[in-house]
Amino acid sequence: MKPIAIIGAGPAGIRAAQTLVAHGVYPVLLDEAARGGGQIYRRQPANFKRSPVKLYGFEAQKANALHQTLDDLREQLDYRPDTLVWNAEGGLLDTLHEGRAERLEYASVIVATGATDRILPVPGWTLPGVYSLGAAQIALKFQGCAIGERVVFAGSGPLLYLVAYQYARAGAQVVAVLDSSPLSAQVRALPGLLAQPVTLAKGLYYRAWLTAHGIKVRQGARLSRIDGARRAQSLRWRNAKGEHTLECDAVAFAHGLRSETQLADLLGCGFSWNPLNRAWLPQRDGAGRSSVSGVYLAGDGAAIMGADAAEMAGERAALALLEDLGYRIDSQRCHQLEQALERISRFRQGLERAFAFPEGWAANAADQLMICRCEEVSVGDVRRVVGEGHWEINRVKAHCRVGMGRCQGRMCGAAAAEIIACESGRPVSDIGRLRAQAPIKPVPFGLEVAP
Repeated sequence: MKPIAIIGAGPAGIRAAQTLVAHGVYPVLLDEAARGGGQIYRRQPANFKRSPVKLYGFEAQKANALHQTLDDLREQLDYRPDTLVWNAEGGLLDTLHEGRAERLEYASVIVATGATDRILPVPGWTLPGVYSLGAAQIALKFQGCAIGERVVFAGSGPLLYLVAYQYARAGAQVVAVLDSSPLSAQVRALPGLLAQPVTLAKGLYYRAWLTAHGIKVRQGARLSRIDGARRAQSLRWRNAKGEHTLECDAVAFAHGLRSETQLADLLGCGFSWNPLNRAWLPQRDGAGRSSVSGVYLAGDGAAIMGADAAEMAGERAALALLEDLGYRIDSQRCHQLEQALERISRFRQGLERAFAFPEGWAANAADQLMICRCEEVSVGDVRRVVGEGHWEINRVKAHCRVGMGRCQGRMCGAAAAEIIACESGRPVSDIGRLRAQAPIKPVPFGLEVAP
């Protein structure tokens, strides 16, 4: 009998697995990480003994509960950590574990692949010592180290303040936090943010704590460039008062998050433009059903909603799957979950207004700026192709190789879309989306195929 597969052991995937097991279903839970928890609740190695409060702050209780849930389920599901799902098609998943390739047949699948940082490059972003916000967080949580001795955090989004706070609490020297969003935008967004008062209070606390401990927090501050000989040594940033310089030896930056949608694409799911997330996202109904029968979507891989929403969406998607298989489910619970997700959706709208996308980035990007470091494609290369009359993103990719490297556009795709839209005079929603290609992440040549 073919199993039900869950891809991703973050908040959405774990709650989906818990729900299936509670109804007597034995699923396969596949996760690229060594230990479950996802990015937000990334679990430290077994031999590390740092307290959860130091690792997760206010979210320590939630992290512990999620980790304990997975531990309790270990004997009731087929849990496969350190397993990359690098290709997907109707009824089949291609995986990689310890250098061995395997093909898994499934009956239904819940895709809970999470999110990654949205990067808008600046000069010097390829220097050693420059990280995304998510990578900086991984270093702290999973490796127990800081990315530098004097760190600047830049960009926008709630993760900016969270990671800066976590670093400062861990004892790292945080030189400054450069938030590209103006304070006025965050004030105007307050009515929407009040939809989740507890979450709002946590964000305000992080900001106040940083200021109270002497860490400079600058609003409307855009990162201009990162300078250094062999690694980051300083940076320049700009606000309404002009350009400024900061000495540092590490920088972490990003402008919010973007959903990991490649597997949903390979599975044939329909996509539509989502203005709130400024991205093409796989279509799903309120229960998590995709446009493809037997494929369900949950968590930040379907739309950026945060960890609490991911847990709810994972449970709701699992209930939808069970209902489609003929199981009796609690309809009242389904209604409660959908109502809670709707409330969080209103809060997310407030967040997007508070941490506005830097609309002027593409127009101000210099031609020589490297946009795709895998293929060494510059902003000027992209503009040249657009100037030749190509404005659909996959055509631009074919002509200059942007998004054709190891990351398959996961790092450069959003930035390339902004450049193409700006140069062609079209809204970013009109230039299309990069089509997913297998393998979605690098795999070694000469894979050993398990029997």
